[in-house]
Amino acid sequence: MTRFLYVIRHGEASPHDGPLSDVGREQARLTGQRLRDVPLTAIWHGPLPRAAKTAAIVAEDFPHVPVSASELAGDYIPSDPDLAELPPAYAGFVASYPPAERAQGAALAAAAIERFTEPGSEGDTHELLVTHNFLIGRLVSHALDAPSWRWLGLNQMNCALTVLACETSMPSRLISFNDAGHLPPALRWTGFPPAARPLSG
Repeated sequence: MTRFLYVIRHGEASPHDGPLSDVGREQARLTGQRLRDVPLTAIWHGPLPRAAKTAAIVAEDFPHVPVSASELAGDYIPSDPDLAELPPAYAGFVASYPPAERAQGAALAAAAIERFTEPGSEGDTHELLVTHNFLIGRLVSHALDAPSWRWLGLNQMNCALTVLACETSMPSRLISFNDAGHLPPALRWTGFPPAARPLSG
């Protein structure tokens, strides 16, 4: 039994943590078209408006698929690593979050991994998760059995597609990562910061 998890970062927001911009809405529309032939059974999204609106636009191509908000798909720091084990730039970034927030984020991420990557028991399933940059990086690092902090530096374009295959009695497989082939160049954001700097949102 395989659970196929299609993961996208929300569309472009303006301001950065505000509602979707015109570009973000178009990114979401094109993502719905890209996924149209996927037999989705569920669409999940984080509680913030930019994720919820992205999911709503994508869902227009899936009128019979339930759409649900989940706190586990929110925007948070998804691990609480030992700062001494991190490159200095990463350590400084993680240290900027209060310890309680780091611990809460790590707990949420662990619950998200369990919730969204647990294989189904009754045949293959296909689900969409609309979330934020950090959690996508954490899901990818988990699938690759990388250190829990290795979400740092894994930056996603808005509405780019990452696909995981989560199988019974097998490690998760990364099928695709940060695939923006459905977006024309004008709708792709490629201004990533240097590798040592994380990108929130």
